[in-house]
Amino acid sequence: METGIRVLLLTALLAALPGCATVRDWYHHRAERRAAGAQSAPPAGSEAPPDENVPPRVIEPEVARRKIKVPRIRSSNVEMGLDYGALSIEDFGTHPVYGITAAYHITEDFFFQGEAGRARGGRTSFETLGGNIQLITESERRFTYYDLSLGYNFLPGEAFIGRGVAMTSAFYLLGGIGGTHFAGDTKFTVNFGAGYRVVPTDWLALHITVQDRVFQSSLLGTTKLTNNLEARIGTTVFF
Repeated sequence: METGIRVLLLTALLAALPGCATVRDWYHHRAERRAAGAQSAPPAGSEAPPDENVPPRVIEPEVARRKIKVPRIRSSNVEMGLDYGALSIEDFGTHPVYGITAAYHITEDFFFQGEAGRARGGRTSFETLGGNIQLITESERRFTYYDLSLGYNFLPGEAFIGRGVAMTSAFYLLGGIGGTHFAGDTKFTVNFGAGYRVVPTDWLALHITVQDRVFQSSLLGTTKLTNNLEARIGTTVFF
């Protein structure tokens, strides 16, 4: 009897041992899966990572477009215009002078300039004191010059009118050669000076120029170099 009970208990124990191991292994594997799921799951309140296969959303900015007026800057480098001023003819007084100007801009710094002008000389002090004495006739008192100069913009900048208007400007130097017809003769002339240019629009320029025109004269009995100072203002148009 006792032997039968022992055999039954041993049989139940052997049957229970594999079952416990199976249950333990199942519980252990389930706990590991829960822990792995807790680590990979996003925290509460956060969004799931985006899918790499889904293209990103394009956000179109709502920007109010402004209408921009592009300045029409002329590409031509030729300018022509008129000028008026005063010319001091040595020994013949200071008189009005008028002329024309044409320029070609080689680069932003250098340009060629051609000029032609006319004035009229007055009476010398010798003629005034001598009464009816005339050194030259009235037609010979006409003073006509022409020259070709090289200019250099040595100080470009801007000119301001108030706080809202700015205009391109430049100081420039001039030097060249030409001829002067006066007192019935044409003399070789050297001219040099300086000027100031303001460009209020893209097609118009204003100039102030001062020059000295030097040539040799023997009209009063002695040969000497005469200095004929000229100051004028002018306006030119770009083409």
